[in-house]
Amino acid sequence: MSAIEELAAQGTGTSDQTEQHRDRPWRVIVWNDPVTLMSYVVFVLRRLFGYDLETATQLMLKVHNEGSAVVATEARERAEVTVAQLHAHGLQATLARD
Repeated sequence: MSAIEELAAQGTGTSDQTEQHRDRPWRVIVWNDPVTLMSYVVFVLRRLFGYDLETATQLMLKVHNEGSAVVATEARERAEVTVAQLHAHGLQATLARD
């Protein structure tokens, strides 16, 4: 393999690694607060994510008992929209890299 072919191969590997790094999903985290009713958190999780009652309740209890819960794992752009929707419903939410 010539030096040029080796550099091209190295460049491709780096590009693939960068692409994989960029495509890694983001976690949407909902945080506990002392004001929001637990029933409302369940309502919002069901409405935004389509979770059934049991799943939404389990996530709400995790938020309540542990302080936070990952409610979705999505591509960055979609996760940003999801966080904005949660904020619009009065919930505290952030993004974190998976």
